Amino acid sequence: MDIKRISLISAFILVSAGIGFLLYIVFFKGPATQTPPTQQPTTQGPTDFPQAGIGGERPTTQPGGGLPVSGETPGVSGITQQPTAPPVIAPPIRQLVSDTIAGANVRPGAVSFYNNIDGQFYTVDAAGQTRQLSDEVFFNVQNINWSPANNEAILEYPDGSNILYNFDSKTQVTLPRHWEEFSFSSQGDRIAAKSIGVSPDNRWLVSTDPDGKNVKLIEPLGENADKVTIDWSPNEQIVGFSRTGAALGAEREEILFVGQNGENFRSMTVEGRGFESEWSTTGNKLLYSVHSARSDFKPELWIVNSTPATIGQNRESLRINTWAHKCTFADDRFVYCGVPEALQTGAGFAPGLANVTNDKIFRIDTQTGAQTEINTSGEQHTIQSMFVDQTTGNLFFTDMNQPGLFQVNI
Repeated sequence: MDIKRISLISAFILVSAGIGFLLYIVFFKGPATQTPPTQQPTTQGPTDFPQAGIGGERPTTQPGGGLPVSGETPGVSGITQQPTAPPVIAPPIRQLVSDTIAGANVRPGAVSFYNNIDGQFYTVDAAGQTRQLSDEVFFNVQNINWSPANNEAILEYPDGSNILYNFDSKTQVTLPRHWEEFSFSSQGDRIAAKSIGVSPDNRWLVSTDPDGKNVKLIEPLGENADKVTIDWSPNEQIVGFSRTGAALGAEREEILFVGQNGENFRSMTVEGRGFESEWSTTGNKLLYSVHSARSDFKPELWIVNSTPATIGQNRESLRINTWAHKCTFADDRFVYCGVPEALQTGAGFAPGLANVTNDKIFRIDTQTGAQTEINTSGEQHTIQSMFVDQTTGNLFFTDMNQPGLFQVNI
C-alpha cells in the first residue's frame, strides 16, 4: 500500500471521528453545572442605596396597602361591600284608612271622614297621618254634607234628626227634622234643602243660612220632590235640577235648571233617562250620564256647557259607559272616572248589577275625548266615590266592597 493511500485513509478516519465528536456535543451532552459565586457581605451606611447590580431583600407589602389582583374590586380595607338595594317604587294605589268610613270629603292637603265603627270624625293626609277632628261621638250618622269653605258639616240621622256641627268651635245647631238632601253653596254661607211638609202644598225647595236662619222659599215641590236634585253649582247661580220638563218620549228627557230667585233659565235636552251629574270646578261645564237604547241601556257619559248663558251648548258624548257619580273633575277640562270593565245590558236601570264589577280608572280629556288609563297594577276595585285635592293634585276614592280610603298615584 503506497503512502498516498495510507494518508487518505488516515484523513478519512480523523474527519469521521471529528464529526462524531461534534454530534455528541450537540445532541447528547447536557449543560455544565455552574457553581454560583459566593457573595461577600458589604457594609452600607444608613443613607446608602443598594449598589448597582446587587439586589437587596424584596420589601413585603402590609395588608390593605397593595393593588388588587385581577378579578378583585377595590374597596375600603376591612369593610365588606354589600350589594346596592333596588330603588323603592311606590305602589300605584295605597290604602290610607282601613276602617269602614262614610262622608269622605277633600280639604286642602287632607281628607276628612266619618268612622262608622267608633262614631268619630277624622282627617288623614297624603302620608297616612290621621288625627281626630273632635272628641265628640256621633252614633249612626246616615248622611254627611260638608261645607266647602268652613270646617263644619250637616249630619243627617235615620230618625230624621239633623244637626250642623262646627269642628273648630265644637258647637252644634239643631235643624228642622222635615228638611232633607242638603247642599252647601261654594262660599259655605248658605245651604239649600228640601222642606218636606205633610201636605204636598207645604213642600218647598228652600235656601237658608247654615244654622237654619233667614229661610227663603225658592220653588214649590208639590208631588215632584223625587224629581228634583239639589246640587249647588260652584258659581252659585244654579241650585239644582228638575226632571219635570216637557215629555219627549221614552228616549229623551228635558232637564230644568233651578236658580235662587225664580230665574227662567233655558232647559237642556238629554238623550236618555237616569240623569245624574257632576259640576266642573268652575261650574262652566257639566258632566252627566244617561242610558238609552243606543247604549244598550248602559250609562253613557256626556259633557255640556252649563253657565246660565250657555246651558245645553257644545254637548258631546264621551263614549264611555259609566255613571257620573264615579267621576270627579281635576279642573274644567280633565276628569277622572271609574269605568266598569264590563256592564250587562240594562245596567242603567239597575246600577246594583255593577256593584261587584271591577273598575278601571281613566283620565278623560273632555275637549278632545282622549282617554288615558291610570296604572293600578291589576288591583281589583269598584269605585263608590272619587275626588281630587285641588291643592296637591292627589286622587282619592272609596270602594263599594272594601272598607277604607284609597289614594291613587297619578
